[in-house]
Amino acid sequence: MLTNNFALVLFVHLIFTSVMTGVIWVIQIVHYPSFHFVEKELYTAFQKFHMNRISIIVIPIMLAELITGLLLLLNKSSKSSLLIISFVILILIWAITGVFFSKAHNKLIIGYQELVVNQLVVMNWIRTLLWTLRLLLLIFFIHLHLNK
Repeated sequence: MLTNNFALVLFVHLIFTSVMTGVIWVIQIVHYPSFHFVEKELYTAFQKFHMNRISIIVIPIMLAELITGLLLLLNKSSKSSLLIISFVILILIWAITGVFFSKAHNKLIIGYQELVVNQLVVMNWIRTLLWTLRLLLLIFFIHLHLNK
């Protein structure tokens, strides 16, 4: 049985993960591919705009997802391999974002580079699938514990 505090943190965590899963799918299907259609002379300004605006959305949500995920792991109410795997995936997402995506976006600040945009689209499938997997693991965890 889940405690009320644990259930609240789990619910909040599920919301943040759901939002990030939705955001990453929009970025994957619409946003990154649209980088190819920005006029080349406007590309540097576009990239700076993108980086500033997307950060306003994703940084607070990603931080909240990380903090609530950590709180779930530290709570003694439930030690579940599903939650551990989900958190490891989250750390992997952060690592991929920091190592690859930050560098790729910084390369694009100097101007449009077709190869870099193509790499963003391909590499972002990894984050898209990992966030989707996290969401499915959390839903499965909740399903298992709601039926007890």
